[in-house]
Amino acid sequence: MLGAGGNAIDAGVAAGITLGVVHCDMVSVAGVAPILVHVARTGETWQVSGVGPYPRATTAAYLRERHDGQIPPGLPRTVVPAAPDAWCTALARWGTMSFADVATAATEHAERGFPISQFTAYQMASNADKYRRWPSSAALYLRDGRALRIGEVLVQRELGETLRRMARAEAKAGGSREAGVRAARDEFYRGETAKRIAEFHRAEGGPLAASDLAEFSVEVDPALRTTFGRYEVAACGFWCQGPSLLEMLNLLDGVDLKALGHNSPAYLHRLIETIKLAFADRDAYYGDPHFVKVPADGLLSKAYAAARQRLIKERAWPQMPPAGDPDRLDAVRHPEAALPLAGGSHPAPGGSTDALDTSYVAVVDEAGNGFSATPSDPNVDSPVVPGVGCVVSPRGSQGWLDPEHPSVVAPGKRPRLTPAPAMAFTGGRLFMPFGTPGGDVQQQAMLQVFLNTTVFGMDPQPAIEAPRVASRSHPDSFWPHAIAPGKVEAERRIPRETLGALAALGHAVAEWPEWEWRAGGVCAVKVGSDATRWAGVDPRRGAHAIAR
Repeated sequence: MLGAGGNAIDAGVAAGITLGVVHCDMVSVAGVAPILVHVARTGETWQVSGVGPYPRATTAAYLRERHDGQIPPGLPRTVVPAAPDAWCTALARWGTMSFADVATAATEHAERGFPISQFTAYQMASNADKYRRWPSSAALYLRDGRALRIGEVLVQRELGETLRRMARAEAKAGGSREAGVRAARDEFYRGETAKRIAEFHRAEGGPLAASDLAEFSVEVDPALRTTFGRYEVAACGFWCQGPSLLEMLNLLDGVDLKALGHNSPAYLHRLIETIKLAFADRDAYYGDPHFVKVPADGLLSKAYAAARQRLIKERAWPQMPPAGDPDRLDAVRHPEAALPLAGGSHPAPGGSTDALDTSYVAVVDEAGNGFSATPSDPNVDSPVVPGVGCVVSPRGSQGWLDPEHPSVVAPGKRPRLTPAPAMAFTGGRLFMPFGTPGGDVQQQAMLQVFLNTTVFGMDPQPAIEAPRVASRSHPDSFWPHAIAPGKVEAERRIPRETLGALAALGHAVAEWPEWEWRAGGVCAVKVGSDATRWAGVDPRRGAHAIAR
């Protein structure tokens, strides 16, 4: 796309749609796609709310009564698919190309097929039984009853035709480029594609109706920001977990992390306890701002972070710490304001939820425009919709049924999303878009890579390759919200004596292999002071850097 004269937004949208085709084990064309866009000419940074709401027919009571108090796999966990609108909104507002231009590669890969990668083959083999739950999924993703193997070609003709229908709608629209992109978008939400999705739900007892699709639109707002030393970091809003990264950075701002030593016991202890504090607030306060009064200013204030810092002690919290009181800028929420925290009834002593997750794309163009997006929704949680060729967003798995939880399921309400891209700035210019897959590990991995780059002076590639840890001392964002109090997972490349020292501080340390895909797949593009571009990609998953 860049070689053809497009900008970072054109290229990012093209890559995001293509990921829904060639990385369908982790991403759906009809999934979620939170996006950050930096416009170099104006210096503005925007967020696109790439997650849709529960259908009007979906209520917590319905799930409790009809599905035994579960948010089960399949159609009951469907939310309105946001990715097509998110891609088209970004393209129409900040891109230069047509939908047909940016969707060409994805369409060709869907129709002609592509060879399955090693990582995707591993994931599909691990989840073959899940595809067998639904005939439409088994027919597409299994061959002779088994998972596709590395190098075998996956053809998705119906998905290719869905993209072609959108392109044909654009071609018929006439008028401006923006009007054409909107016509492509409207075909998905109000045309033949919407009709097929709604009819499948009607026939199979699913909750999604044509009106849910027709009335949906993503939101565009300025990105949330905080500072860390001489850097500024932007994230998406409280409808996702993005602000938790900003909270972590506030909690660490002013701490002499370099003096602690990279990945030393003292350094890792500080990071883990910081993550626990931010995630305690995430569980207590984050939710769809249209339904929940989120104390955003307090949560992101430096004064609040200073109060919360006092809860970090020499020994680890044995469980998730209490949430704070951002309205009063107090370290601990007052009992009269406290709500019960969900997740504690679902201990996971043997391990964390192994939820398939997400992908990521970052682009910086010649003009300095930046694009950072985390498209997602795996193909194992819900059936492929016949005539559409992919699953329709099962992201409802990230809701709660606890009526006191800020992300409790409700009609028209968005679940609190884990995918959450970021961007960093310095000296008033774009420094680095970055992000990762990984569920609850996302913001933890991104924090470590960002600090590796900014505090310890690593170039992006070694910053990404450095071994990582991840806390599990919080309710998992995926149903059933398992929690493993005090648990820390750590890649085995961290010296054994360091892990022993963490255990001595009260952390329940579990070792990962030397390179663990659950530790995230961070990718980043760093802009050098002389306008050079440094790309870093994660060897833990299939990832590539492209430059021209």
